Amino acid sequence: MIHEQNGIFPAVCPLDCPDTCGLLLHKEDGKIVKVAGNPEHPITKGAICNKVRNMTERVYHPERILYPLRRIGAKGEGKFERISWEEAIGEIASKFTELIREHGSESIMPYSFYGNMGALSVDGMDRRFFHRLGSTRLDQGICSAAGNVGWKYTMGFMGGTSPEDTAKAKLFIVWGQNTVSTNMHAWSIIEKARKQGAKLVVIDVHRNRTGDRADWFIPLHPGTDSALALGMMHVLFEQGLVNEEFLAQYTIGYEELREHVKQYTPDKVSAITGVPAQHIVQLARMYGETSPAFIQIGNGLQHHDNGGMNVRAIVCLPALTGQWLVEGGGAIKSNGDYAKFNGAALARPDLRPNPNVRVVSMNQLGETLLSLDPPIRGMFVYCSNPAVVAPDTDKVEQGLQREDLFTVVHDLFMTDTAKYADIVLPSTSTFENTDLYKSYWHHYIQLQEPVIPPQGESKSNMEVFKLLAQAMGFEEEAFLDTEEDMVRQALNHPANPYIEHITLEHLKEHRFLKLNMEHQKRHLDSLPTPSGKIELYSQCMAEAGLPPLPTYVPLIEGYDGERRPRKTSPYPLMFISPPNHSFLNSTFANVEKLAKLEKDPMLQIHPEDAEVRAISDGDEVLVWNARGQYQATAQVTEKMLPGTVVSQGLWWEREGKRQRANALTPERLSDMGNGATFFSTVVEVKRQRKCVPNK
Repeated sequence: MIHEQNGIFPAVCPLDCPDTCGLLLHKEDGKIVKVAGNPEHPITKGAICNKVRNMTERVYHPERILYPLRRIGAKGEGKFERISWEEAIGEIASKFTELIREHGSESIMPYSFYGNMGALSVDGMDRRFFHRLGSTRLDQGICSAAGNVGWKYTMGFMGGTSPEDTAKAKLFIVWGQNTVSTNMHAWSIIEKARKQGAKLVVIDVHRNRTGDRADWFIPLHPGTDSALALGMMHVLFEQGLVNEEFLAQYTIGYEELREHVKQYTPDKVSAITGVPAQHIVQLARMYGETSPAFIQIGNGLQHHDNGGMNVRAIVCLPALTGQWLVEGGGAIKSNGDYAKFNGAALARPDLRPNPNVRVVSMNQLGETLLSLDPPIRGMFVYCSNPAVVAPDTDKVEQGLQREDLFTVVHDLFMTDTAKYADIVLPSTSTFENTDLYKSYWHHYIQLQEPVIPPQGESKSNMEVFKLLAQAMGFEEEAFLDTEEDMVRQALNHPANPYIEHITLEHLKEHRFLKLNMEHQKRHLDSLPTPSGKIELYSQCMAEAGLPPLPTYVPLIEGYDGERRPRKTSPYPLMFISPPNHSFLNSTFANVEKLAKLEKDPMLQIHPEDAEVRAISDGDEVLVWNARGQYQATAQVTEKMLPGTVVSQGLWWEREGKRQRANALTPERLSDMGNGATFFSTVVEVKRQRKCVPNK
């Protein structure tokens, strides 16, 4: 494919998105001129989002980095000179060797996430290199960690209902997910089911595009999702809408839960959540009386102090009603464990000289760079832009400014983070690589092979870390493996029967292959929980110092309906910063066509909150708290309950504008999994400049 100048070639969307779409790339004169969906893919069926349709704008962006660079100005100034790859690798290896000699290998750390979801790009040679180096380990809990732990305490593994089966549901509850913008093929399934009479209920703190299209939108105060789920459980038990036979056979702790939820009356839960008591009863009845009933659990509700418990409480609901045994019923948060690769073979943790090396959370990067003792003195950033996406970005920026911190960034662009690097390395795009992809929603494994050659002198993550390993004198055979070797190693995983039939050769022939989902039919008989059952009561949680039964725990930073702030509170509003429609985190924020669609950072504010601050639609406003400031344009709307303000999207900093939403967000870790607490944030807002209407 890479050498053919014209034609249509298969590809995979690399973005951190549940859909993992099959693509077709149209080439003319050796250049990709069109990105389209692959109609033969059984799930994505040729439909792709506008972000991916404009992927060529990113691949051939005029500001793409094409050569290695060395900093020649002050950190953050963005002044660099071109150097050779030989110079770049030599300088990095020399500096890392010096740091290890003087301060030990733990003075170096990687910082990465899933800017590219390919297994080889982010879970392969990079991991081998840092394991062998003996670096400080990074706990990658910025996205789904809290909810995953909450789900696993209950169900044992990350797997739920198959997407195809949800088409049979008669009731969809989308809980904390903007499906239209972040899981478009799930939305297609919902729409087809609605044409057959299914109903859609959306529960969220913000009436986004999905909420706008719901049959019933239920707004609630941020971080009160577990209270609403417990209120539903109260009604389900009280009105005899639980499946006693299922509870007895497949769960433990249901009698304890029956007693526990008696305290979560509709009136009490209403006072907490802001959802009227009669609506709580109506929702519980609708859920208990409709079958199949399916719950889609989103990402945002886990980004709270109580994020793990929010997911834990919601995932108990299908057990109470027995919906796990009904085709099309149940729930999904992530189906990632069905497609789990052989992570140990990919990452080779056995290469690490000290298995007990220190671990730092990526959610506390600012604190790590400024206060960790002994300090981090070398950092290698790839597949992430922490100056924008990490919490408390002002503190992150202070850490990146340290003159004694040697920083390398491997990226396609001069991101806000790259401006602070000492060495910047040009990265290939996904269409220039070989990689292996799974979905955390559907059940297909896909292979990407290069469609175009590397642009300029860009190199893949795998190439870079092999070069660094060679320069550092690492002689293990693990650093000689090819992409094909590593794909085979990833797929050779006897512990996961779902992928037992999938091979590199079959993927080369078919491009996408379905998991063997026959094993799913029997999974309730032996769940990987300590009891082998759905754990409504979890002894493991009790031993970890957590409530063993689903419990509403108020936010550390934030308010519910029972604990509204006094007028004298310095920060009386809760600030939520979910994704917008055209970006994926900070990816695409520098693509002009997509940035124009989103215009500028907007702050949605309720009319009641706007009135007391003399804020009108279109005013420029300042949002602030003790951590930082954020500038946006006011949009006065009733899309959320009073007391909450919403700004969608993560924007790169522009000259003279403070537009990093994460300047406001805390570094605190969630109740489970060391997850991020982006949405447990309180702020104040004031008008900066009055909007002047056009004459």
